[in-house]
Amino acid sequence: SMDGAPPPAGPAGLSAFVAVSQLLGLTLLATTGAWLGRYRGGVAWHSPLQFNAHPLCMVLGMVFLQGDALLVYRVFRNEAKRSTKALHALLHGLALLIALVGIIAVFESHRAKGIPDMYSLHSWCGMAAFVLYLLQWLLGCGFFLFPGASFSLRGRYKPQHIFFGIALFVLSITSCLLGITEMLLFKISDSYSHFVPEGVLANTLGVMLVAFGLVVGYVLTREEWKRPPLAEELALSMDFKTLTEGESPGG
Repeated sequence: SMDGAPPPAGPAGLSAFVAVSQLLGLTLLATTGAWLGRYRGGVAWHSPLQFNAHPLCMVLGMVFLQGDALLVYRVFRNEAKRSTKALHALLHGLALLIALVGIIAVFESHRAKGIPDMYSLHSWCGMAAFVLYLLQWLLGCGFFLFPGASFSLRGRYKPQHIFFGIALFVLSITSCLLGITEMLLFKISDSYSHFVPEGVLANTLGVMLVAFGLVVGYVLTREEWKRPPLAEELALSMDFKTLTEGESPGG
């Protein structure tokens, strides 16, 4: 603030829920790595193990990083809006790059093994999530990060951006759950019903994916945890609206 006072503390409970989300996210990555390392031989590029890069990249990019990008506006409540916006876009962009590596891994692996592509429900939902996520990121950058979009246009698009952000996060987790089930049915279909350790571990991973999604969703939808506009942002938005809409400052 202008008088040098410390920024106001965040709302009660927010920090605890954010901490739980990060603990769950890191556990997700560790569990995915443990599954692939212990039961699927690990991860290596341009080898029979290339496919294993796919689940690891998708959990890291389309779930953990995407979830963290959504939480940026709740965590950085008192920082400049433009900095927060840039971090939001950067995390989403990084998630897209990592997911792209995961998609390349599965297509190259399928081609090397002669396996057909894009026939399963998992592949349809997963590809839809990635393509729509890329479109959402491009539109978000165009409307909010780069100058040019009018104040009223941004205002009209913002509710759509928020809705599709949460919807794509849900679709991404759903695609991961379908992928886990598909992989188990391909790899251990004979023993899956006998509660073998690999099946239990992968099921646990699925439950943690749902838990991560629920915690992030809860933080995002608590009205009192939304980022309050700073005083200078309110003044700037009014000036911006005056300039772009042609309204008089006193009007």
